[in-house]
Amino acid sequence: MAVELRNVTKIYGNGVARTVALDNVSLSISAGESVVLMGPSGSGKTTLLNIVAALDRPTSGEVYIMGVDVTRLPEGKLERFRLRNIGYLFQSYNLIPYLTAEQNVALPLIALGIRKELALLRARALLEFVGLEKAAGLYPHQMSGGMQQRAAIARALAANPPLIVLDEPTSNIDLENAAGVLALITAVNKIFKATVFIATHDPDVARVATRIVYMRGGKAYEAAEPPRREFKLDMGRAAEIYEKLRLIDELIGL
Repeated sequence: MAVELRNVTKIYGNGVARTVALDNVSLSISAGESVVLMGPSGSGKTTLLNIVAALDRPTSGEVYIMGVDVTRLPEGKLERFRLRNIGYLFQSYNLIPYLTAEQNVALPLIALGIRKELALLRARALLEFVGLEKAAGLYPHQMSGGMQQRAAIARALAANPPLIVLDEPTSNIDLENAAGVLALITAVNKIFKATVFIATHDPDVARVATRIVYMRGGKAYEAAEPPRREFKLDMGRAAEIYEKLRLIDELIGL
């Protein structure tokens, strides 16, 4: 299992201000799955996403990521575990404004202790993978929303993590860029063999899923098999870039 939640409850506040965001949720995601999480605002979707990403801890229950009970890890070890095993795509990109695209992508690797020149080498290959090889030296304010989202995807892939968590990946970009992002997510799942977990309101995103989970009132419900749709991507070129990344990974030791 890539992700396993056992009887997870998350409560905010106490007394009359007490809010049960997650109510005894159990969920298993096998390695290699692409799971889409849907639900209205206030359903517990964002809370569940943050717990799967190990950005928040449950009030009770167990959370296993790649077989590790992250609820028991001290904060220092948890931070390094996240850097190595979980790529997170924020809804608002969260690129560091004073770093170039290349530097933003390399940053997680440098934080893991990878030599700067090797981190930048992998960053350039990842930018090529997402179609931004000519934008490596641009700063976030010089990039469109679609370009920033692609750069954020490259950064999420920096450490070659087995789990990719995405928060509303198409909410801030136009339809054309959204289709490109969904094609990249498909490639990440198929070529990188990463497990993908996506929270979204966008029904189009469900078309890249192997499973859909609905949230309502802090509880999770399995849906029927989602509709399938292939988004356009040159899979041959993507595979070539992945092979380049694999050779770089041998140098880095990922």
